[in-house]
Amino acid sequence: MNIAHLVTMANQIGSFFASFPDREEAQAGIAQHLQRYWAPRMRVRLYDHVDDAHGDGLDPIVLEAIAAHRQRQDAVAEGTSVPKDEDTGGDAG
Repeated sequence: MNIAHLVTMANQIGSFFASFPDREEAQAGIAQHLQRYWAPRMRVRLYDHVDDAHGDGLDPIVLEAIAAHRQRQDAVAEGTSVPKDEDTGGDAG
């Protein structure tokens, strides 16, 4: 998939969540959207772009969301557990 298209889509997601009054909630929403609705290959391509090109073209809130939540998303994608101190406090256990 074309990275320019992925950047555009990620920024559109970011624009939606940027309207949230709480910045951390917005970042979490962006990260959750990428995890739930993007195919793994799309996320990998976007993450590679962040690593290789410093996320050129991505809005700051999208970059912040990736930086804040990437380890958790990578762990979920690999089927490994997330360290306890990064648990989001869900009620599942």
